[in-house]
Amino acid sequence: KVNGRGNGSGNRSGNSGAGARWSENPGAGSGALPAPEFTSPAQVRDYCNSVRAAMAMLAFELAMGAEIMKATLSQVPDPEGRVGASRVRAWKVARKLSKSADAALDAAKNAAATYAAFQREYEEEINRVRVHARRR
Repeated sequence: KVNGRGNGSGNRSGNSGAGARWSENPGAGSGALPAPEFTSPAQVRDYCNSVRAAMAMLAFELAMGAEIMKATLSQVPDPEGRVGASRVRAWKVARKLSKSADAALDAAKNAAATYAAFQREYEEEINRVRVHARRR
């Protein structure tokens, strides 16, 4: 048993599954993301890039999981023996996980768009900080 779950899929830290990866970033706010501190353009950029990278990775893992689930469940025989019913049932179940992958990919895109919007909306302030930093 690992953390009372009994699935045996733990890692060296005693945590199980994907949750362990999200907490290995020391000093992070919540999981793999840095603390949400936005006092400089670099912090905004780093946060948005971290969100984008984490969600893109999660989207890939979810899509792979959906395909594996669909392939595995399609091997379960239909209780009524209908032709093709196993594949339909598997598709209906895996479709939900596939939608989660699509949503994670949308979140990654929106994180990148967030930084682009920040640059566009705060261009004047960003340039002012850059000019002030060069004078020093």
